[in-house]
Amino acid sequence: MPRTVWYPGHMAKGTRKLYELVNKLDVIVEVRDARAPASTSSPLIKSLAKIKPVIHVLSHKDLADDEKLKLWLNSLKFTYAADLRKREGLASVKKAIMKFKPSHREVRLAVVGIPNVGKSLLLNSLIGKSNASVGNIPGVTKSVSWYKNEGMLIVDSPGILDPHAEAGAHLILSWLGCAKAEVVGGYENAAISLIKFLCSRELVSLIPVEVDEIPALTLEAIGRKMGCLISGGRVNMELAGQKFIEAFSSGKFGRVCLETPEGERAIDFHDDNVCDEEVLI
Repeated sequence: MPRTVWYPGHMAKGTRKLYELVNKLDVIVEVRDARAPASTSSPLIKSLAKIKPVIHVLSHKDLADDEKLKLWLNSLKFTYAADLRKREGLASVKKAIMKFKPSHREVRLAVVGIPNVGKSLLLNSLIGKSNASVGNIPGVTKSVSWYKNEGMLIVDSPGILDPHAEAGAHLILSWLGCAKAEVVGGYENAAISLIKFLCSRELVSLIPVEVDEIPALTLEAIGRKMGCLISGGRVNMELAGQKFIEAFSSGKFGRVCLETPEGERAIDFHDDNVCDEEVLI
């Protein structure tokens, strides 16, 4: 299936800057989505973790299945679950960060994560509403904006996706709103793949209509229910896919975890040419 590699210039530039300043940091805070902690991991984190300690924050804990979330918290070191919109779990994250504070100055940290996992919410919570950029820090890479608040110097980084990830990984990210649907062939393809996945995992309760054996007909029924009709009473399948995925990613249909630390394997999408590779999760 043809697909677009979505890797804007600001991502490449942000990656370079982050590596330029990493040796000046004390700790890195990575944000992942609690519904898919493996798939939403930053593509930089393995290499960064070899240089500096990493604290993991699993956002959207309010949208994740509790039992599977517990498995992830037990599996990953220095990991905290949070509902960043309600600021739940934020105190534990701040306490963990301050453990890396040197005695002679503020703790320096970067907040990293792929797009739309909650990185900006965490950054803004740590910075505080009234705290502005303090500009360049002596001895630290120039042209990087730092923010100071409560004993912390915090640098932002753009959301960065892996341009080399297989289509299956981008599918999962598209379901959560972390990657553009165009990367996997549009909302219709992404939604049909999601319907297949939910059926394979006996999660049909997250599908708001009676499931048909043919996933496309299930999506059509969803489109009718969500008012995605065009002339002649037909369903706009792309719009139906968009509305279904947006509702799913917002938690409207219920709480879910798409993967476990043991590494479950998702369905094979080859049959309908939805994806050119298996989704491994």
